[in-house]
Amino acid sequence: MTETLLQLVASYGALVLGVATFLSCLAMPVPTSLMMLAGGAFVASGDLALASVAGAALTGAVLGDQAGYALGRSAGGRLLQEIERHPARARLVHKARGLLGRFGGTGVFLSRWLFSPLGPYVNLIGGAAGLGWARFSIASVLGETVWVALYIGLGAAFSSDVVLLADLLGNLVATLALVAVAAALGYLLLQRLREERS
Repeated sequence: MTETLLQLVASYGALVLGVATFLSCLAMPVPTSLMMLAGGAFVASGDLALASVAGAALTGAVLGDQAGYALGRSAGGRLLQEIERHPARARLVHKARGLLGRFGGTGVFLSRWLFSPLGPYVNLIGGAAGLGWARFSIASVLGETVWVALYIGLGAAFSSDVVLLADLLGNLVATLALVAVAAALGYLLLQRLREERS
């Protein structure tokens, strides 16, 4: 599978990265991070141009965010009910609601790159909850810029070990998400204990 993905990036370059980032922002199971790392590696080797790779990845991601936000605006309630029928996705939706409710635009920004598994659900919830479009869009563009720059930059810097780097980053993002959830739950538990004491 990894070889096929790397071949797609090598053959179609910026176009495949744009499509991949668009689809990943709609919760499609596309290994976009690996593909962007590969794009960075191809930039480092001179096979692809940095401007086209970064531009396509950023454009696809921002358009995907906007599509998810628009879906949330138009059919968010029904769509979220359908998504929440699956236990694993229901947990992601719950975490995304908490992130967006607590941090608003900052939550959108962080869900683009630091807590990226929550990003597609934050898009839907942001639209469904009526988060202002300008606020959402600014946070989205800034966060996606960090995400694209980080992954393409790391792919270029560590071009000989892209697959190993992808595994490490995947584990790191999962660990950070778990730490954030544990911290949020700990905070809520402390708040609850304080309320019960007073």
